[in-house]
Amino acid sequence: MNRTMTSLLALGLGIAAYQAAQRNGWMDNRTMKRMRRRLARAIR
Repeated sequence: MNRTMTSLLALGLGIAAYQAAQRNGWMDNRTMKRMRRRLARAIR
């Protein structure tokens, strides 16, 4: 599996988890920011 596919997969999982968390109110804003930063790093 090449790097582009891996990052796309991670991004898809991240977005799905992010949306689920927003819907269910699991995460506070601090956790959201940390997640967003991690996703941004994964994309690059």
